Amino acid sequence: MNYTDILSSLNQASAFDLFRLRAAIDRVLDQSGWMTAVRARLRVGQGIEYFDPQANRAFKGQLLEMRRKQAVVLDLETQKRWLINYSAINLDGADVEIREQPKEGLGRNALAIGDVVGFVDRNQQQRSGQIVRLNDKTVTLMVGNQQWRVSYALLHRIVDSSASGNNLAELGILDGQAELVIEDEE
Repeated sequence: MNYTDILSSLNQASAFDLFRLRAAIDRVLDQSGWMTAVRARLRVGQGIEYFDPQANRAFKGQLLEMRRKQAVVLDLETQKRWLINYSAINLDGADVEIREQPKEGLGRNALAIGDVVGFVDRNQQQRSGQIVRLNDKTVTLMVGNQQWRVSYALLHRIVDSSASGNNLAELGILDGQAELVIEDEE
């Protein structure tokens, strides 16, 4: 399913159309057949990928327990346990990225909590930080020890945030394949 095309169509719908569609989707997902089909493909201890709508990204986890309507999952990144809907489990490895093409900056659906992005502040200084919250019109970033709220239109991707300070990144070609080499200067 191409989520970008669907989102493009939804952007042309009225608020009532979206509300009505959400009600229909919720009704379909509440049918027991969907949960039964998902549960049939799961086993306790199995590694899974699930989508978190708050963070707007997929996470890797391990299935700990199957309840009637929800699953208990151990997030492999944070080692926290979460209770998630069966419909949030990505059994078929579907691409969950929405690649919208905004006129400027980055779109809300193109970002996820934990992404590192950059922006130019009011003093025309280049800054970068990690996304800690996605708001309606802005993102909240941790820039050093400070939180910043920045409009989506002002954000841009950071290509390589690991090459800083005394580390130099070099791109070399070996046998037709690119290799990234980080060297420490002394």
